[in-house]
Amino acid sequence: MNNDEIMALEDNFQLKTYRKLPIAVVKGKGSYVWDANGRKYIDFYGGHAVVLVGHCNPRVVKAINEQAKKLVFYSNIVFNDVRAQASELIIKVSPKGLSKVFFCNSGSEANEAALKIARKFTGKDEVISMEGSFHGRTVGALSSTGIEKYRSQIPASPNSVFAKFGDIESLRSLITGRTAAVIMEPIQGMAGIVMADEKYYLDVRELCTQNGIVLIFDEVQSCFGRTGKMFAANHWNITPDIMTCAKGMAGGFPMGAAVISDEIAKTISVGEQGSTFGGGPLACACAKATIETVIDENLMENSTSIGKYIKKRAARMKQIREVRGIGLLLGLKFESDCSGMLPLLLEKGIIAGVADVDKSVLRLMPPLTIGKADVDKLFTAISDVVGDSK
Repeated sequence: MNNDEIMALEDNFQLKTYRKLPIAVVKGKGSYVWDANGRKYIDFYGGHAVVLVGHCNPRVVKAINEQAKKLVFYSNIVFNDVRAQASELIIKVSPKGLSKVFFCNSGSEANEAALKIARKFTGKDEVISMEGSFHGRTVGALSSTGIEKYRSQIPASPNSVFAKFGDIESLRSLITGRTAAVIMEPIQGMAGIVMADEKYYLDVRELCTQNGIVLIFDEVQSCFGRTGKMFAANHWNITPDIMTCAKGMAGGFPMGAAVISDEIAKTISVGEQGSTFGGGPLACACAKATIETVIDENLMENSTSIGKYIKKRAARMKQIREVRGIGLLLGLKFESDCSGMLPLLLEKGIIAGVADVDKSVLRLMPPLTIGKADVDKLFTAISDVVGDSK
């Protein structure tokens, strides 16, 4: 089947809830994918920050093959060797003070669990989130999402309020005696790769501690090395009370997790959380292989190095006003809406994305294995498209 045939077939049967690029991707290796017509593309989008260690990473593929021969699935009603090993590894690399992991299947599910845990732990029902945030599409996660066009898809939640991200006084003004949690992306992805200054994160941690509020870091996009450190929280030496993960944590296999402090974990009883497929053997094998690859192949160092190289190349372009983000969670901010660049870049063999809120931001979330030669090709393509200096 060629691109046109696949696109027509999929459109005929899949609910049309996605705005898609006009290609049918059928193969991937490392930082590259190929469409059904045999054309090769450099993947600077990473399947939405999912392909952390590259497409069809050999260690992840091997882990899938070996585990599939032994046991494809059994639920948490039994113990399992690879689940035990993945749990140990995740806690080992998490910020000190986080001691237990709850496995699920997505970032939405992880955030649902975190919000539920925070409300039960504090006995309070209000949640403070951030304007511009995105936490998922399930009801609880969506009610705490700061992007109004998504949140408006469900009835308004009286228990969620929204502070201005980066403004500690805005957050302070919303705290009440009913505040259970503050949930935040340390780096807001869909808003346009938006960050605050270091003092803000430290002040948020202190404010939550002083008021007995559970601090939830949504690291669904930023987890396991994408920012050049294992977690974004590591950049400021902060330990949230709950940290949620998903996207790239299993190298492309569906997986999510909430990593929880010992103090909170001690209060959670049997039956309060559950996920039939969460922590399945295949998912855990993939997570273990992915995290080990990030560590053993120095991919955090590569993320930092290539991220700096992207910023260096961007500084030479007149139409790029700034580069946001850390490591390989980056946004190139142009003078105006750059969404029209996507199909033009695609014609030149580049897959990228545009921020949902600030459409002047081109989002780059490539595999951490990407190299300088691919970055050079990206900027050559951008230069050709915008007519800027190389």
